[in-house]
Amino acid sequence: MPPATEGGQTDKDGKLLPLPRQLAVPPGAPPRSNVPSVRYDLAVSGSGELGPDDGVPGDGPREIFERGGASWYGIQFHQRKTASGERFDMGALTAAHKTLPFNTRVCVRSLVNGSEVLVRITDRGPYAQGRIIDLSRAAAERIGLIGLGIKQVALTIVDREGMRCGGSGVEAADAQAPAAAPASRKANVPPRRRR
Repeated sequence: MPPATEGGQTDKDGKLLPLPRQLAVPPGAPPRSNVPSVRYDLAVSGSGELGPDDGVPGDGPREIFERGGASWYGIQFHQRKTASGERFDMGALTAAHKTLPFNTRVCVRSLVNGSEVLVRITDRGPYAQGRIIDLSRAAAERIGLIGLGIKQVALTIVDREGMRCGGSGVEAADAQAPAAAPASRKANVPPRRRR
């Protein structure tokens, strides 16, 4: 007697044949799942793209400068010199970007949970594929990035008074870049004695 098969087919020797590579839905029946397609091209610059409105009247949608992955760096770089010449403080709201000028204010919005943080560019990087910004530990905590490691974000340059980031208005002092990074100190070395 051939083995019992539940809908499976057997050959002349009674061995089970592999299932056909077709959908398990009968022809003409509606599909079992209607999952919408998702766009994953988030690492493309938005140039002129308008971002979501945060619901605060008077601000309206903002122009997104860039979209992509954000990562963070912390204790291993704490108190080391950054590319701008100042010391990295993992408790400050700072970030590293490949091309933005130092001291540029950027509003980083998480595309996962919608939270925002205002950071200042003080360093260069990240140099990993698909990442557009490296946040300090404090900035990463503000948008819930610490546990994930990498999160999709949208960057908006904060360049005028009245813009909003994180639900609060940006003051004139925050919108303007502070003075240039401190100049490197020159060591006062006495001349060598001649013999």
